[in-house]
Amino acid sequence: MALKDWLAALLVIVAWGVNFVVIKVGLHGVPPMLLGALRFILVAFPAVLFVPRPQVPWTRLLAYGATISLGQFVFLFSAIDAGMPAGLASLVLQAQAFFTVLLAAALFGERMHWYSLAGLAVAAAGLAMIGLSGGAGRVSTLGFGLTLCAALCWAGGNLVIKGIGKVDPLGLVVWGALVPPLPFLALSLWLEGAPRITASLASPGVDSVLAVFYLAYVATCLGYGLWGRLLAHHPVRQIAPLTLLVPVVGLVSARLLLGEQLTPVQWAGGLVVMLGLLVNVFGPRWRAAPQTA
Repeated sequence: MALKDWLAALLVIVAWGVNFVVIKVGLHGVPPMLLGALRFILVAFPAVLFVPRPQVPWTRLLAYGATISLGQFVFLFSAIDAGMPAGLASLVLQAQAFFTVLLAAALFGERMHWYSLAGLAVAAAGLAMIGLSGGAGRVSTLGFGLTLCAALCWAGGNLVIKGIGKVDPLGLVVWGALVPPLPFLALSLWLEGAPRITASLASPGVDSVLAVFYLAYVATCLGYGLWGRLLAHHPVRQIAPLTLLVPVVGLVSARLLLGEQLTPVQWAGGLVVMLGLLVNVFGPRWRAAPQTA
């Protein structure tokens, strides 16, 4: 890849990795369901007036918005609000890779290769280490479970995207963002209440305002726009593995910016999860490697 493409990839990785810290900061002043509504309102408007609608059926667009945009972030925002460390959330969310393989096998009969099964087993062991870790940095069972639910929704969205086929990724993100705002607002009214909504909107802190703009325009519009351009101009096998660096940035940024302290068991569990992801991503290359005499 050209230098400008490597820089674009690095920008996306950093934007997505720091995204988890920004969510944590945003939740200090805005409740999770309201934060989700504000994020996708800004993603959709006024962009839908300028970005052409992707040529996909409305049912597919609805399915994309309901899984990737709504379901994933309902659970992720709730998980971090419930005490899930931002850095670990960035790592546990990568379970979506294995959920995608399992759902594809269960729903469409796709074959599961040895490297997917091996990577799944290794990553599951790492996730178990994180989920069962004790000590001062104990992960809440609720937060951990909600993060896994977010990963499952992301995986469902991956299958929706696969069914859609080639399409402008920015158009899909912008038009898919029309789906979440009303459900998010309904959930906010139900779970968080009108007084809390009013208080959050009446006197938002600077940190919360900046967090909402970051989530909408940097993590979503800029991130997905650049990522889509990279995928359009380079082989997927060259671009996709770069997402393995997102949880690395997430863990480091959470440590530096939020002072999150992980236990040795959690660090070990994180390394085991990363090993499982590496097996899953690079397994096809190992399988295809030429045999030497």
